[in-house]
Amino acid sequence: MFVRTVYATGDPARLDQTLDGLRAEAVGLLSGQPGYRGYGLFANRELGIITMGSWWESEQAERDSDEQLRGRRAELLAPLGGTVAQDSWEAVVAARPAQAGPGSWFRMTRFDVGRAQADRLAAAFREGVLPAMQRVDGFLGGSMLFNAEDERGAVGLLFADRAALDASRGPLAAARAKAVSAGGATLRSLEEFEVVLLDVPQL
Repeated sequence: MFVRTVYATGDPARLDQTLDGLRAEAVGLLSGQPGYRGYGLFANRELGIITMGSWWESEQAERDSDEQLRGRRAELLAPLGGTVAQDSWEAVVAARPAQAGPGSWFRMTRFDVGRAQADRLAAAFREGVLPAMQRVDGFLGGSMLFNAEDERGAVGLLFADRAALDASRGPLAAARAKAVSAGGATLRSLEEFEVVLLDVPQL
């Protein structure tokens, strides 16, 4: 599958207004496009950050939907009054949750990795990080995304609640360090967000 992510920053005081618009329209807009396979909306209220990802059955479906929806997406993000960055990825590992929603939490890491090392890093994530997380109470699922052209990747992990997120930090630290070392990657960022909305259609 293929994934489009959006990372928007702005005035924290305008965050709720922006989230309200996305909650009201995003799933309806996205699900009306061919090849739609899911959507997640996440927020850091303190810093005024929104990140979201939409899942598609093919690269072409991702591109076509972006062409159809980019104008309305810009309008929905406009109240935040800040910056917007967009990326396209291939999902190289996906253990998607059956469900998650308000009260759940999301951890995202971003990294650099060469094309030659991407398969090795995906294997380290699949065989090391995911099994470690599955032993943590409240872990719901996770995925690894890769952009071969830019040699960048991202990992997203979902947890049932804030307590599960907090409890995962220690167990995940060692698994993450081992995977990054084994895969020849450079970790660039680690962030945590509350889950505002998650739509995972039955395939």
